[in-house]
Amino acid sequence: MKSQHVDIAVIGAGIVGLACAYYLALSKRTPKVAVIDPLPPMSLTSAASGENYRNWWPHPVMTAFTDFSTDLMEAISNESDNRLHMTRRGYALATRQANPDELLRQLHEGYGAEGAGKIRTHRKGSRSSYRPAASAEWQSAPDGVDIIQDRDILQRCFPTFDRDVATVLHIRRAGDISGQQLGSFMLERVRAKGGKVIRGRVVEISRTQNFTLKVVDEDSRTSLTTDIVVNAAGPSVGDVAALLGEKLPVVNVFQQKIAFEDVRGAIDRQMPFSIDLDGQAIDWTAQERAVLAEDPASEWLTKAMPGAIHCRPEGGDRGNWIKVGWAFNTTPSVPVPDLPLDANFPEIVLRGASRLNPGLKAYNGRLPSRLSHYGGYYTMTKENWPLIGPMNTDGAYVAGALSGFGTMGACATGALCARWVYGDALPAFARSLSLARYDDKTLMQSLLEGDTGVL
Repeated sequence: MKSQHVDIAVIGAGIVGLACAYYLALSKRTPKVAVIDPLPPMSLTSAASGENYRNWWPHPVMTAFTDFSTDLMEAISNESDNRLHMTRRGYALATRQANPDELLRQLHEGYGAEGAGKIRTHRKGSRSSYRPAASAEWQSAPDGVDIIQDRDILQRCFPTFDRDVATVLHIRRAGDISGQQLGSFMLERVRAKGGKVIRGRVVEISRTQNFTLKVVDEDSRTSLTTDIVVNAAGPSVGDVAALLGEKLPVVNVFQQKIAFEDVRGAIDRQMPFSIDLDGQAIDWTAQERAVLAEDPASEWLTKAMPGAIHCRPEGGDRGNWIKVGWAFNTTPSVPVPDLPLDANFPEIVLRGASRLNPGLKAYNGRLPSRLSHYGGYYTMTKENWPLIGPMNTDGAYVAGALSGFGTMGACATGALCARWVYGDALPAFARSLSLARYDDKTLMQSLLEGDTGVL
């Protein structure tokens, strides 16, 4: 068995693990950092990321967290000549409610008093200064939020949307990046600082004066000693915690997406990342509905479904692919190597997405042959906030539970983790994202009673 020593061992080579290694390695302390994973970097869930980012959540802590992460992504974009392919056409949250009071309450709560001045409302008859997302450049994009309730603006600026849409919240500090390029950039910098990747699975962690990790690969066994352990193991974050004798309040929920070639031009190439917030019943034909209702395994598809179906163009203005997803699954499961993809999901999500973008109905029952169906595990807490900070074991830290927002939250997670490890100053919201929040009964009660922000 080989023996090695490093200063910090980061368990997990997904986007969050690489971000932790990156910000830890940037320190003037010049630590020896190792990233450990049985799979190649940026595999599994990171390979299935939607690669979107947004700074709106129904709570100011998560808004501050994603604003911080976006600041860091923009800094990397500037440093790398936008190697990340960072864009900023925003998020368009659509509803058929003319007066969505609860949604607007969440909007104002999420941005808080300081952000209230950045919320602009455009009603019919008002003098509108609304700027459509004509350009994908993030440097020139506006900030804040536009509440659009003028149907003339809606039909002109969102031409593929259902004509019954009455309100769109256009979140402006939002867009997409290449998660793979972000991960590659960070890994290159880690290696340039002397860091390394160790292929293998951590099967045992013991501690005396420091930690000893047993790392097993097909061809090797390694005994790795380290002063600090960072648990950034994605869907395995709970398993790694168990090796330390701890239990984390997380579950894994499998979610699916599709991407396909929009050969019929159903989606406007300048459309922002768009989400239909309204619940619905899927638009099956009478015959399809009858067949589905006969089978107990598929009867649920004939009943009311949740909202938050999302769709966006993929490949830029000159591309012709689109991505579509719908995180309607709520059943926790144990992650398995062979992803449990449902062969019916592409048709299900397409039917759901065609309510907001009726042009997609042209693909009902005849999706293009060039189609990618993929998925990943959302590792999440009940309140859908991440876990970033010290574990109960001295010298161990957790960076996980970024369900569906791993790409957008990775940089902030890595930077916060490094500050916790080194004892540096933390932003005001950091403690609320650590395990310490479970000691705050008032906060936890409000989170469990509120909207979790799952999109």
